[in-house]
Amino acid sequence: MCQIFAGQDPGRYTPETRRLRLNGQSTSIRLERAFWSIIDGIAEGEGLTTPAFVSRLHGEVLELHGEAANFTSLLRCCCLIHLNSLSNESARVAAE
Repeated sequence: MCQIFAGQDPGRYTPETRRLRLNGQSTSIRLERAFWSIIDGIAEGEGLTTPAFVSRLHGEVLELHGEAANFTSLLRCCCLIHLNSLSNESARVAAE
């Protein structure tokens, strides 16, 4: 079983830093490439660029919670939620 995890391409978990603007302020976000790939896909599905999607998400978090204590962790969890929703949708379609 661990081969599925341990045998993955190291490029997937290589950290990548992207510079973008959140609410007008320039910042850097460092995530593993696999997470950036998912975020890029989510943004595309929303009809947004990745910086625009991340900025909009950041703004919504600020509006709901007043701050984003650990925004990179929030982004990783967004990826998990997205993948889980895709999995649930696939299971629902298969059951029909």
